[in-house]
Amino acid sequence: MLFLDVDGPLNPYAAKPERRPDGYTTLRPPRNDAHEHDTGFSSRRRPLRVWLNPEHGRTLLQLGFELCWATTWMDDANRWIAPVLGLPELPFVDFGDALLQERPDGVHWKTGPLVDYADGRPFTWVDDEQSELNQTYVTAHHQGPGLLHHVNPRIGLRDNDFRTLADYARSLTTSRTTG
Repeated sequence: MLFLDVDGPLNPYAAKPERRPDGYTTLRPPRNDAHEHDTGFSSRRRPLRVWLNPEHGRTLLQLGFELCWATTWMDDANRWIAPVLGLPELPFVDFGDALLQERPDGVHWKTGPLVDYADGRPFTWVDDEQSELNQTYVTAHHQGPGLLHHVNPRIGLRDNDFRTLADYARSLTTSRTTG
């Protein structure tokens, strides 16, 4: 399973605002979708600017993971992000009350719900907001393998990230066939 964040890995939101990265297209969803109500954005503001690389969808599908959205976009990712990337409708983690709620232990608010959703299945989590505390939490609370893969939000997913993910997928396949 591959838990996929949108803003950072797929949308390099921290890139220079005047320079869309090569190969990316600009999407401007309105600011009144559900993922933005939680952050207080107003629908009267300018639409959100999202940069997406349509090639990423094909590459993600070729990795062989079961893809799952792990983003504040939740199901809105199927409406706005998936079509641009050429992805089918994907399951998503509904973060419920955990959405954007800081934890006193410093573990990212997504970590617990992702471990619960994985329910012992091997997974990788692609995000730009992970720390060593999250890996420690996953190691302590998840029964299967779990790779947390950090992506720089200034550059988004790159070839070396996809190679790392493909290598991890192969290692899981190899361990199942030899174990």
